[in-house]
Amino acid sequence: MSTEEITRPRAWLMAARPQTLPAAAAPVVVGVGLAVGEGVFRPLPAVAALVGAALIQIGTNFANDYYDAVNGADTADREGFTRVTAGGLIEPPSVKRAMWLTFAAAILLGTYLVWVGGVPILVIGLLSVASGVAYTGGPYPLGYHGLGDLFVFVFFGLVAVTGTYYVQAAAVVEPAFATLVPGGELVPLAAVVASLPVAALSTNILVVNNVRDREEDATTGKRTLAVRFGYGFARGEFLLFTGAAYVVPVVFALDGQPTALLPLLTLPYAASVARTVVTETSGDLLNPALESTGRLLAAHAALFAVGLAL
Repeated sequence: MSTEEITRPRAWLMAARPQTLPAAAAPVVVGVGLAVGEGVFRPLPAVAALVGAALIQIGTNFANDYYDAVNGADTADREGFTRVTAGGLIEPPSVKRAMWLTFAAAILLGTYLVWVGGVPILVIGLLSVASGVAYTGGPYPLGYHGLGDLFVFVFFGLVAVTGTYYVQAAAVVEPAFATLVPGGELVPLAAVVASLPVAALSTNILVVNNVRDREEDATTGKRTLAVRFGYGFARGEFLLFTGAAYVVPVVFALDGQPTALLPLLTLPYAASVARTVVTETSGDLLNPALESTGRLLAAHAALFAVGLAL
């Protein structure tokens, strides 16, 4: 489809990039599954966490679209999906305004979660929004300096899963508002360990993106890890994180939760995606692999959540 045939509503949908929403939903699903298994599930905080995560993801997508365009990182040689700002489909000020409005909606919704979970959720929420902007914007864009992988691992894995569990447990325990360091009853070690597969597979989505865009990123000054250390490093990172995603369920099974092995059903699919990532560099093949990695994340998270809940 040429840019002339893309309608305004279609362009806004492209900017929001709904295909990335599994990365927002997956950690919430795992956090809910663990909360069910531990007997602290609460529906309202869980739903609020899901909607808030989706808003932060969409706001980050708008930010990436806008800042990559104004920073010159999106060029005519781009092999990825069409960006609306660089492609002239939506005016840059409109995309920037949509970014801030989406983040504002996330903060507004977050007031309920702050009421439930206190200061820790306030800090997490503000850091998540700030990092969503700083990923490609600001004086030191994280994604341009090889810090994008760390950002995704922390915020779309560790923080999102443990935060989802925390707000549900806090709704049960009702800690003091000013609690700065949640106790073990609110963020158990199991929540931290359970976050690792989501963190790993979410980061793999970015790794595939960076492998695909390595040549263009090198010419535009975007120093991702794939640019800094080459294809071999990025592919090794992908395999390491994929392996970690399947080791963690085994750890839970050895600890007396055999149903946690359910994600191993996705191993053949993971192997198929990995074969493409470690052998290909073209957008024609890595774009489908990017979507497949998102589907792998969604399937793995759903099965892991069921296993933890059981």
